[in-house]
Amino acid sequence: MAQLTALFCRISSPVLCFMLMLQAAPAQTNKVAKQYNFSKVDEWLKDNLGRLGRRAVLVVSKDGKLLYSKAENDMSPRQKAATKFIAKQQGKDEEILLQDFSSTTRLRIASCSKWLSAALVMTFVDDGSLKLNDSIGKFLPVMTKNGKGNISIWQCLSHLTGIKAGNFKETNQATRDIKSMNEAMELIAMQLMEGPPGKTFHYSNAGLQIAAAVIEKISGRSFEELFQERIAKPCNMVNTDFGKGKVAMPAGGGWSTAEDYIKFLNMILNEGVYNGKRVLSSNSVAEMQKNRVVRDVKIIQSPAEAGSWGYGFGEWVMDDATGEKRSAAVTSPGLFGSFPWIDRTHDYAAFLLTFNINSRGRNELYTDLKRIIDGIVGK
Repeated sequence: MAQLTALFCRISSPVLCFMLMLQAAPAQTNKVAKQYNFSKVDEWLKDNLGRLGRRAVLVVSKDGKLLYSKAENDMSPRQKAATKFIAKQQGKDEEILLQDFSSTTRLRIASCSKWLSAALVMTFVDDGSLKLNDSIGKFLPVMTKNGKGNISIWQCLSHLTGIKAGNFKETNQATRDIKSMNEAMELIAMQLMEGPPGKTFHYSNAGLQIAAAVIEKISGRSFEELFQERIAKPCNMVNTDFGKGKVAMPAGGGWSTAEDYIKFLNMILNEGVYNGKRVLSSNSVAEMQKNRVVRDVKIIQSPAEAGSWGYGFGEWVMDDATGEKRSAAVTSPGLFGSFPWIDRTHDYAAFLLTFNINSRGRNELYTDLKRIIDGIVGK
């Protein structure tokens, strides 16, 4: 066809030649990216900024592409004065503490860390060096010595160890004071039991700290090194770590940015693959999203902001999925208000980065924001 067209062009008028070439050329399809109207989200951020600590960043991603990225900042004079006082008391730079938030602002993410840590543990399940039903006593003799060796790995990842743990303030202070992971295990091993493993839910730091000790034993490397190698680097999370201290705090010691954390969420949403590279198996991702807090489980302690959600591995289950059914929406919100989530029904990921200790009405706030974005992205 191309040869006939060229021949005709030599003997025809330029106009006829042009018309023929249009007919002979292969059809071209211009793909226009779907446009989403996030004006309602803009309004929500402004209306609720006070409840978010007066500084907040929200990013939304679909198909690995950023659909929305917005920062709102409006610190009150009283808040600025309090921040300056804290900076002086702690010997920190007040200008840094007063900076506006952006998608690259690095903050303590508290319990959003749990999702990252559970994913890291699951990489050991993927490579065959760990099984979910393995007992912790197999790796940590101190647990067997103190009557806790029968607790399984999966129970550690879902706060079902049955260990009577202290509140966040108590365990956070204890973790700061210890000098090694072995010392942390000795401290946890001596705690009382408050119910049978697998049947007692207590949202705390204990289970993930034990799981972290197990993978350190298996690998002979620190939790921080393992996280960087197996999760952060494959997901290109260049500003995310666990504080780089002597002993990592996997349940609440993470630091990250909105720009970084959304990459992790994209990996989870894409069944364990980030930019064409497999980080987690699809089976591990599915296991993390199954609710383990079933009817016969006694709930000892659960944060108010979780409402009636169930719990998988390192993440809350936001629907009523139970047993072998995986949840369509999961999250792992933090003490300071940050709220990451993915929704498989509407196929998107989102992360709200904030810093506000007041948790009153937080579950309703999260649910409202998710409902708005579901309606926008799901259309």
